[in-house]
Amino acid sequence: MRRDVFQAIADPTRREIINMIAQEALHLNRVAEKFDVSRPAISKHIKILSECGLIVIKQEGRHRYCEAKLEKLNQVSEWVEQYKKFWTQKLDALEIYLDELHNKKRNKSKSHGAKKRK
Repeated sequence: MRRDVFQAIADPTRREIINMIAQEALHLNRVAEKFDVSRPAISKHIKILSECGLIVIKQEGRHRYCEAKLEKLNQVSEWVEQYKKFWTQKLDALEIYLDELHNKKRNKSKSHGAKKRK
């Protein structure tokens, strides 16, 4: 099965694992003991993160360590950025429109008030 970075970050446990090992490389058991789920469940999460290229497993003697490789998160950042630009443009246009409405109302009430004084 082909996996991508979006699938990796879709799960809160995987996001937490990424967060943990972004700070420092951790032994697989250290990762597992931080969660209230089984070791096989954590191993499955680690496997998915590895398949997505967000972590690498390094063998040091008998121990396996998880190391973060966060470059692939740039894909997520780029994807989000396109929508950020879209919504920024839409919200800027809305702000301009609302300012125009406000100014029209203000000008209308000023001209209406001036007519009453005459």
